[in-house]
Amino acid sequence: MTKKILITGANGQLGHEMRNALKGNNRFECIFTDVAELDICNTEAVKQTMANNHIDYIVNCAAYTQVDKAEDNAELCKKINTDAVENLARAADYGARMIHISTDYVFNGRGYRPYTEDMVPDPQSVYGSTKLEGEKILTDICPESIIIRTAWLYSPYGNNFVKTMLHLGEEREELSVGADQIGTPTCAADLAQAILVILQADTFVPGTYHFSDEGVCSWYDFTVTIHRLAGITTCRVTPIRSDEYPSKAHRPFYSVLDKSKIKKTYGLTIPHWYESLSNCIKLLQETH
Repeated sequence: MTKKILITGANGQLGHEMRNALKGNNRFECIFTDVAELDICNTEAVKQTMANNHIDYIVNCAAYTQVDKAEDNAELCKKINTDAVENLARAADYGARMIHISTDYVFNGRGYRPYTEDMVPDPQSVYGSTKLEGEKILTDICPESIIIRTAWLYSPYGNNFVKTMLHLGEEREELSVGADQIGTPTCAADLAQAILVILQADTFVPGTYHFSDEGVCSWYDFTVTIHRLAGITTCRVTPIRSDEYPSKAHRPFYSVLDKSKIKKTYGLTIPHWYESLSNCIKLLQETH
């Protein structure tokens, strides 16, 4: 029997990759929406969409992710990352199951070992706080949902760190990049494939999960590798401390996520970030 999936934030990085992952899959009937098709901040619009389409699954890829701008736009950030999640959760509570994407920013980043799902969140930014509140509301209203926290997301689509470093590497002779923030780059295509595995699994196991690609690096390491893979040789990348390049929002110094739970529950094999980055850059070069 065909299941109906509502994908929100369909024009974003993960939304695009969900389109790719679900293309030609006859097990699902997909309704891809972004703000033009469905404003998830509009309670009545969400209710109407759910009622008219008899949705089985919601995959919420929508989020306000401009971390620094969020510090000055807290109300809008909350509206999208918290209030809209409540709208979707209340709609899902009538029988749909929901997969919601969250972030490593729910942690304070002062740890020294990979974060597991049972560690206590302590967000240090407006973005992280609104995402955590969204998690709590979803869990309260619709406990049979799945929350997936991810980190350092990139893809061939939209604006992201990889595309920015490629652009700057081609136009500048030197770049300074933080070497003291540690995490794991995550290709949105890999996350989309993980979500597809969950959707196709025999058993939907509610709860909070962590997902990123395998491996660990700093933003400096990541940038050097981006340039190497892209063949950029005219730009020198210099490592700096974060306090030499202050930003409005606090960023976690350590945000490596422990993926044991999602790998064990759904039998996932996750690629190393270098492998996925190489594939992404090849795709960008082919389509450039």
